[in-house]
Amino acid sequence: MSTDLGTGDGMGTRELVHFLTQQTRFALINNILQHPRQLPSMYELEELNPSVSDATVYKHVQKLIDVGIVREVALDDGQRRQGYPWKFYGLTDDGRAFLEAHNLLAAEETLQRIYDTISDKPEKMVKYENAPRPDDP
Repeated sequence: MSTDLGTGDGMGTRELVHFLTQQTRFALINNILQHPRQLPSMYELEELNPSVSDATVYKHVQKLIDVGIVREVALDDGQRRQGYPWKFYGLTDDGRAFLEAHNLLAAEETLQRIYDTISDKPEKMVKYENAPRPDDP
């Protein structure tokens, strides 16, 4: 695992664990883990956190990117489709390794099963959930 994880903010391991387990950031990490492709769009993250403003969701995703836990991935220009998202958010390899090493991935399968039971997703969210992702052939 990279030793650069979280060091941009001068955080040690303990501080990084505390930073990641802040309620909103930890919810966003869980949202990524529970997503069928583990690459939700910003819209999906916003919908899964209705009690948090869109600006706050965006701000916390950016913070997770800044410390190296989350990465933004985008579709190539030729893969983009009008009316569909083209930016997605997933864990970095170092982020996944850090979470695993600190027992923060223990509920991953449970989170995915819970996500599968959500029956009242807005139509737009279902559309976005099924949108092409950068790893699609």
